[in-house]
Amino acid sequence: QAQLVESGGGSVQAGGSLRLSCSSSGRTFRSYVMGWFRQAPGKEREFVAAIGWSGSSADYADSVKGRFTISRDVTNTVDLQMNSLKPEDTAVYYCAARRYQGEYEYWGQGTQVTVSS
Repeated sequence: QAQLVESGGGSVQAGGSLRLSCSSSGRTFRSYVMGWFRQAPGKEREFVAAIGWSGSSADYADSVKGRFTISRDVTNTVDLQMNSLKPEDTAVYYCAARRYQGEYEYWGQGTQVTVSS
């Protein structure tokens, strides 16, 4: 059974940094586009960042450009480096995977990120 597992969430003060990681098991996601999403209380889930299968292309939401960096390694661990965190970044962050031009079909359980002012 394919699984995505997030780790690295926690609580930080505004301006701080956190690094989230997403590991996979049960199948290989090497050819998949990997993404990060987040959902704040009372809000819909929103796209944060995505990275292509080769790791050479990445896309970011405007709200995180210049502060967040997505990366993936040969083991297909996908990281999200989050710098200059703001209180509005507070949310549950989810890792997800999709085939090229497909919908995101695999999701992790989420990890909480809390940024205090």
